[in-house]
Amino acid sequence: MSQFEPPTMPTPPTMPTPPTMPTPPTMPTPPTMPIPPTQSGWAPPPGLTPPKPTTQGGWAPSPDIFRAPPPPPPLPPQPAPPTASGPVGGAGRVALVGGLVGALVAALVMGALWFVAPRRSGASPTTVVRPALSVNRRSFDIPTLLAKVRPSVVSIKTGATTIGGTQEAAGSGIVISADGLVLTNAHVIASSNTIEVSFSDGSTHSGSLVGSFPDRDVALIRVADVSDLTPAELGSSDALQVGDDVVAIGNALNLGAQPTVTLGIVSAKDRSISAENINLEHLIQTDAAINPGNSGGPLVNARGQVVGVNTAIIKDSQSLGFSLAIDEIKPLIEELKAGKGTVSSATAFLGVTTTNVDEQPVDVRSQFGITGSTGAFVAGIEPGSAAEAAGLQPGDVIVRINGTDISGKEDVGRIIRGQKADDQVTIEYRRQGEDLSGEATLGRRGG
Repeated sequence: MSQFEPPTMPTPPTMPTPPTMPTPPTMPTPPTMPIPPTQSGWAPPPGLTPPKPTTQGGWAPSPDIFRAPPPPPPLPPQPAPPTASGPVGGAGRVALVGGLVGALVAALVMGALWFVAPRRSGASPTTVVRPALSVNRRSFDIPTLLAKVRPSVVSIKTGATTIGGTQEAAGSGIVISADGLVLTNAHVIASSNTIEVSFSDGSTHSGSLVGSFPDRDVALIRVADVSDLTPAELGSSDALQVGDDVVAIGNALNLGAQPTVTLGIVSAKDRSISAENINLEHLIQTDAAINPGNSGGPLVNARGQVVGVNTAIIKDSQSLGFSLAIDEIKPLIEELKAGKGTVSSATAFLGVTTTNVDEQPVDVRSQFGITGSTGAFVAGIEPGSAAEAAGLQPGDVIVRINGTDISGKEDVGRIIRGQKADDQVTIEYRRQGEDLSGEATLGRRGG
């Protein structure tokens, strides 16, 4: 018999899991009363009512404690730390400025880069930095400085005979000797037939060229019939530092007898620019306002010493003026006094003002019967000059001098500079389509 086995009891059914009771919602924690935004981070002591919000953008906590308070105002953005890619105002700014101002600024910037001094090996040099020579603008008396300098600043008016009559121009100058030597820019007196110099006392006298270096934009003139003038005190441009206060003085825009005075600082030194076919180097850059008519006037330091000669601006720029450094000019003054200028009182003088034929408008070409595109167009003749003796008249076109072809006005100047005063020249020219010629004896640039 088999062993008895009790019957297997059926497994009781699994009881269903009771549903999970939902978690009761968490009651929101009442917000902490916000600290009013301050610069010190001060918080009110416990139990005290926070200060009332201000009217300048402050906020007040909501009366409903279950409403989240508005966030505190954002902190101002922190300035980014400087990178190691170069000094502020590097290539990016240079490119931007160059794009806005044009080729002249590009030349200026390139010049500044080329004048970086090379690093020398050996012991590290010791740099001595003095305090900036600065005008105390609260107490410094600008009229006192002007009283010292004004007697040495003159206004210069020049005249040139052209096809439209006599054209006048104005500039400034600096008295450098008691007997009438005046320093100015070469471009102030270039192509002039007459020079008049006006002094601070209201007197006006005629002047004549002693000599000039056009490529350095420096000229020296002598004023007739004067004595006991007040020479300017020449300082040192080498001693200037960036940040020194300077004052520009001159006949700005030819506005009147009294000079214009503007105050600024030395913005940079040893600048270089290219303008009107010349390259000027070792310039002082300043933010003192310089305007047409200031050319040839002084840039003075806080002691009233001349440290530069105002010479150039960049059109459509702001606060970019340039002055010739006086330490660069001092040797040139001595050379001009000795008659060694590129142009001097003994330089041969034709007495003609010319422009290029291809620059003449259609109506002028038609009026004077001009058909060619080369030659030097005669715009003006000085009375009594060699040009007048040769028979030249305004509207003629010079085609040859001493058998050498003339393609433009530069050729006329080059050939005449190669001659001497009292040399005889043959000038061939065209008038209303007719070929003519004449001979003349060259005069002297100084009269």
